[in-house]
Amino acid sequence: MSQQHTGVLLVNLGTPDAPTAPAVKRYLSQFLRDGRVVDINPLLWCFLLNVVILPRRAPRVAKLYQEVWTQEGSPLLAYSRRQCQALAERLPEVPVELAMTYGSPSIDDALNRLQSQGIKRMIVLPLYPQYSCSTTAAVWDALSAAFSRRRDLPEIAFIRDYAEHPLYVAALAESIRLSFVSHGEPDLLLFSYHGIPQRYATEGDDYPQRCEATTRAVVKALGLTEEQYKMTYQSRFGKEVWLQPYTDETMQSLPSQGVKRVQVICPGFSADCLETIEEIDKQNREFFMEAGGESYHYIPALNDSSAHIDMMQALVEKYL
Repeated sequence: MSQQHTGVLLVNLGTPDAPTAPAVKRYLSQFLRDGRVVDINPLLWCFLLNVVILPRRAPRVAKLYQEVWTQEGSPLLAYSRRQCQALAERLPEVPVELAMTYGSPSIDDALNRLQSQGIKRMIVLPLYPQYSCSTTAAVWDALSAAFSRRRDLPEIAFIRDYAEHPLYVAALAESIRLSFVSHGEPDLLLFSYHGIPQRYATEGDDYPQRCEATTRAVVKALGLTEEQYKMTYQSRFGKEVWLQPYTDETMQSLPSQGVKRVQVICPGFSADCLETIEEIDKQNREFFMEAGGESYHYIPALNDSSAHIDMMQALVEKYL
């Protein structure tokens, strides 16, 4: 089949349409209603979500979005659009579209654009380096739901993850090296990944193993010793036990252990977003410095860097 009949769909998590409480409430409602994300009793969760969580959380999260919002929209949307455009320029004969699992641009709209161009084969690249049932599998579910309402079903190549892809590992390692050159070598390099409930991993989600695989590969590329790095999980929600150690608690404890200079990278995020800019570069910086830290530097996500687009191009071309 020719490349002219093949399209590429990039998918990331999603973002509110505006940094306002109503827009954030709509987005969070869609996101948190997904059983892949929260899988407790639906009736109980619906009550808690509508009566307790959304009324309180939406205004608070909206204020956080207001601090990071750009002229192009949320950072996640801005960087994702740039990634899509850059990859499309590398593949001039292949339609490339961007979709979000939650919010806009929707998967339905992206499929409409691809299928209107006559594609018969589609390469789906979820922008999650490490597979999780709560992210990558949610993309699969959303695609399945979208195609359940369509007559025409293209051949689909679905990229599960790229946790150990050589170009991804090389790009991360080079980003860290450049940070070390700019800011000096830290006492500790911290790898912070988005967390999931521990129960998901116990029930079969191999996300922690995929995060560990990325960390091992980058550490090997950099030649670090065990004393020079640590791996943690961030962004937990609710009272359930999540993957540990927790990033925020680690930041508060490091200075008392003699770690005064840290640099932090978040390899689980393909683009900077609220969780990296506000949570890591601001909140956790404050935790560390207030606990007695002296130097804190966040190493940005790969975003639309040339090395990152090289990796995406290599992933996609494998299926062309």
